Amino acid sequence: LTLGVIERRQEIGMLRAVGSQRRQIRTMITLEAVQIAVFGAVMGILIGLGLGWAFLEVLKDEGLDTLSVPWGQLAWMLAGSAVVGVVAAIWPANRAAKTPPLDAISD
Repeated sequence: LTLGVIERRQEIGMLRAVGSQRRQIRTMITLEAVQIAVFGAVMGILIGLGLGWAFLEVLKDEGLDTLSVPWGQLAWMLAGSAVVGVVAAIWPANRAAKTPPLDAISD
């Protein structure tokens, strides 16, 4: 996330130069981080469910015939990934918001 902010320094400087407030920049970076974290969690859950189903099919001959999905735990994992996304975005978002527009554009 920090690397993305560094790479987009000129873009962020341009946004600040045309009137974006620091709060808007912080919100933009934070929402991007939450989106990345939740997308990763959803993909992980889907892959895990797919592998669980595949293992169940392989082990049917051993007497395993029921796939139990802990939906409550999955919901907590999704919520937790959103929180982790917010926490991970704090430092890069503040750094991006504090970047002076002219310094960022001139780089």
